[in-house]
Amino acid sequence: MVLFLGSIILILASALAGIACRWGGRLWPLISLMLILTGCTLGIFAITDILLSSKTGSLLLPWAVPGGGLAFHLDGLAAVFLYPALLVIAVGSLYAEGYSPVAKNPASGSWLRTFYPLLSAGILLVLVADNAVFFLFSWELMALAGFFLVVTDRNDKEPLRAGFIYLAATHTGTIALFGMFAMLGSFHLDQLLPTAASFDGNTSAATIIFLLALLGFGLKAGLMPLHIWLPGAHAAAPSNVSALMSGVMIKVGIYGLIRITGYFTNIPNWWGWTILGLGLVSALLGVVFAIAQHDIKRLLAFHSVENIGIILLGLGIALLGRSYHAPAMVALGLAGALLHVINHGLFKGLLFLSVGAMIHATDSRRLTDYGGLLQTMPLTGFFFLGGAIAICGLPPLNGFISEWLIYLGLFQAAKAASQVPPLILLAMPGLAMTGGLALLCFAKVFGLSFLGAPRKERPGQEPPLTMLLPLMILLTACTWIGLAPTTTLPLLTRATEAWLGKSTTFPPPDLVILAPAGNISRMAITMILLFAAGYFLCRPKRNKEIPQATTWSCGYSMPLPRARYTATSFAEMTVHFFSWALRTRIKPPIDTSIFPTKEPFSTHTPDAVLDLLLRPATLFIVKTTGHLRSIIQHGTVGLYLLYTAITLLALLIYVSL
Repeated sequence: MVLFLGSIILILASALAGIACRWGGRLWPLISLMLILTGCTLGIFAITDILLSSKTGSLLLPWAVPGGGLAFHLDGLAAVFLYPALLVIAVGSLYAEGYSPVAKNPASGSWLRTFYPLLSAGILLVLVADNAVFFLFSWELMALAGFFLVVTDRNDKEPLRAGFIYLAATHTGTIALFGMFAMLGSFHLDQLLPTAASFDGNTSAATIIFLLALLGFGLKAGLMPLHIWLPGAHAAAPSNVSALMSGVMIKVGIYGLIRITGYFTNIPNWWGWTILGLGLVSALLGVVFAIAQHDIKRLLAFHSVENIGIILLGLGIALLGRSYHAPAMVALGLAGALLHVINHGLFKGLLFLSVGAMIHATDSRRLTDYGGLLQTMPLTGFFFLGGAIAICGLPPLNGFISEWLIYLGLFQAAKAASQVPPLILLAMPGLAMTGGLALLCFAKVFGLSFLGAPRKERPGQEPPLTMLLPLMILLTACTWIGLAPTTTLPLLTRATEAWLGKSTTFPPPDLVILAPAGNISRMAITMILLFAAGYFLCRPKRNKEIPQATTWSCGYSMPLPRARYTATSFAEMTVHFFSWALRTRIKPPIDTSIFPTKEPFSTHTPDAVLDLLLRPATLFIVKTTGHLRSIIQHGTVGLYLLYTAITLLALLIYVSL
């Protein structure tokens, strides 16, 4: 455990070196980079050493804060979240050297190298904190560092607006967590957080704790309808920060939910149904809102909502398995959820960093400004395609493996039909529909961005090696899990055992038997070999010239860029089908007259919760209270004394009754 704490200290030291970058020089950025890379490498070695020793890492240090203590605990469950966190932190810091070099942008480069390590350290500390006060301290460090990274471009109104919405949402969640830990204190805890399976879930206190945890951690995770901060913050932040926030930070909310539910035995079945229902809604609506987006980073942000929903589907299956005493559902549901935590961190980091390269080359986030990028950015296109295959849950990459485990958990629910209500099987077509819609969305993104003819004279160029190397590392990790999923089963088993605890009646899960991952490896390798054989057999010979011709487009030999497919036209049928949820606005309305006038056309899909509910409600409250203030508050002292007298009289009457 001391070795792991040393890695966090190195990452915090990287933030100090980042401050020094503001005064110029080439040495400080290099020192900052080396410190954070060394810290991440040391952390991975420390976690691996603890897991190989079949023990847990614990450390308790004195702290002057009342009720607090520097208590650290690292077990298999925390390790599942720490591994992708350290990898994404490392590649994101390397990516920043090409994306935002200090030599070109001293102010923003120094800002990024200061708060990026602070956010990283806050995430790592939350995952190993074993004391309520220390947990909340680390949580606040993570929240504030995230806010400063979102507003990196402080001269633009969009990042400021997104940052303040994020800050309001995250502090609302923090208030809920204060209440949750206060309720946990009613169980007469000492300085340390409880161990797994310590308390009875069939109590009113346990119900309040679960609901507060669902609100506090759900806001951080971005599940529907608590996702209001997520699309704007991910779109406004620098791309390597978006990769860290989407791939890692929002998973801290999932970690909190999994950890809190593990504290209880005799879990009520409505806990599992609630998590399962919220997961299904988040998965379906997340991908539907993604399809309707024109901003590529907002599109990826809504896919984070979708994948959080998939993770919650697995957690809901595991909770229902505990409630209905179905051990196979517990093992497969939680294993699928935890593996999707790892997978999403990898392929979402890959996608955000690939998109960062596209934005770096074109200076635009709008899909309508892309087109033909594969001609000048073939490596970026290849890496983006790999991330798209993974996020769609297609073999032979890693996204398929975690969704396959969740499907196996649902199949086990079908086998236990005498114990589990068949309503749970509705999650199966819901998950399948989510995968199909994700495939449609990324067919749109890849086709409009990389295929076809360029929409601009200079469509962009490949980024430097410092930006391409992180993409290669993440794609390699995605491919490794997809081809060799058996290597992840021991880690998932340790995590499941840590969640269940020693006092549970469930036997340790045997994932090797429940999930024959070796068959998946053989299938994936066979697919790759068949694809390679087909490519080499069907490719044209070198001495055969292939005639080049322009693309035929409805009889026009030289079509204009505005006559090609757009993000709106590609997804029009799907957006129309889900119009009841999307509420897409067309500006101006479609002119159906015989001789329509020439007008610009645009569509906008508002956020159903933020734009259509919270914003109008807030404006109504502000207008109403302002009107009441103009009526009640006149500035007359005698009138204020009358208010006081009436209030005292009302209190006296209430007390006398």
